[in-house]
Amino acid sequence: MIFNDKEPGSGRQQRIALVAHDGRKQDMREWAEFNRDLLAGHQLYATGTTGRMLSEELGLPVTRFHSGPFGGDQQVGARIADGGIDVLVFFWDPMEPHPHDHDVKALLRVAVLWNIPVACNRATADFLISSPLMSSPAVGNRPGTYAWICQRPLTARFLSPRKPGDDLWLCPKTR
Repeated sequence: MIFNDKEPGSGRQQRIALVAHDGRKQDMREWAEFNRDLLAGHQLYATGTTGRMLSEELGLPVTRFHSGPFGGDQQVGARIADGGIDVLVFFWDPMEPHPHDHDVKALLRVAVLWNIPVACNRATADFLISSPLMSSPAVGNRPGTYAWICQRPLTARFLSPRKPGDDLWLCPKTR
């Protein structure tokens, strides 16, 4: 696991994931173009087509994952769970059904679970990118996440060790 490798007080770049559904790609492009200089100061990650668009049209360096329906949303979620993403800008299209709706829900769920800032529209994305906290190591810090998970009785039971030596679970053994 990566977890948060930022040193306190370092003020280093944030790791920002950018995801946009087809019906929202133009919004993402316009937003990214307007905020190009701010985005250029951070490490950018994106799903397939969104990443290609940002890289080719705006000249931003972007680490690309697969396209969303082909596992890209899951790759972003895994990177969040490993502590490798600090901010998620996810312009999803609420008016269109998606064959990978379960991946969309899972991505949003993991972002909330790991306590990272999420923007689902341009207004919220503007607040995030312009926040003074973007240069703070506080963004993406996840202290207390495990404690919160383990306080939930059903989750704690599910995530407890199943047998001696099992180190893949988050919570101490519960009865």
